[in-house]
Amino acid sequence: MITLSSDFGSPYPAAMKGVICQRTDARLVDISHEFPRQDVRATAFWLTQVLPYMPPATHLVVVDPGVGTDRDVLVARAGEHALVGPDNGVLRPAARSLAPEREIEWFRLAVPEDGQPTDPGTDWPPVPASSTFHGRDVFAPVAARVHELGVDAIADEPTFEPVDSDQSLLELEFPEPTLESTSATGEVLVADEFGNAITNIPGSVIAPLLGNAIVVNGESFPVREMYAAVDSGEPLVTVGSHEQVELAVNQGRGTETFDLAVGDTVSLSW
Repeated sequence: MITLSSDFGSPYPAAMKGVICQRTDARLVDISHEFPRQDVRATAFWLTQVLPYMPPATHLVVVDPGVGTDRDVLVARAGEHALVGPDNGVLRPAARSLAPEREIEWFRLAVPEDGQPTDPGTDWPPVPASSTFHGRDVFAPVAARVHELGVDAIADEPTFEPVDSDQSLLELEFPEPTLESTSATGEVLVADEFGNAITNIPGSVIAPLLGNAIVVNGESFPVREMYAAVDSGEPLVTVGSHEQVELAVNQGRGTETFDLAVGDTVSLSW
């Protein structure tokens, strides 16, 4: 199986799938092509929530604001999984969600600097025919090759060079909240399609407060276990499936009611 994740919307993912299908008969599964545009951190977060539930696969991730630059093309082996994507930090949290850090192996694609544009469906190693669509011209062929090799044989591909992850790879770290005995301060990491504002504050902070109230940015709200514990249209503070504090509205949009956007500060007190 090859999974595909991008911020491309439509129709660009179809071109990546076409390239892969020319090279392999892998089953293709879309994670999402609607990740926030050029938002590496949000994509990384959502991948940590989804990929651990996938069977062993090659995971192709193309959220690549640096397309056309000299950033590396990376391949990671994480347990029984492989990940393919740009060296902009997007792969590292996902890899850590699949295997312990010490067991993850990283490789970069070595492409001849004087290479000429090639047919994205057949040639190897891939040389981009376009400076704006490496998802089709580079990442898709790499994902197909990784799938063909199998995760245990990635190191046998001569164009995949080992990388020292501690020194060479771009790091992406989620911000840490500040936790006190009766307060916590963090920020909105992401907002989902329902308008739930998902923070970086661990759910364990509010678990003892279920059934009571908590002050969010100066205003009191109920802490409940599920959305339906309050009336339709009413706000609540809960612990989402990601085990982080979530600000929500039953059948409504928490981002609007709490007046929050991604990156905004969230202060809790009780």
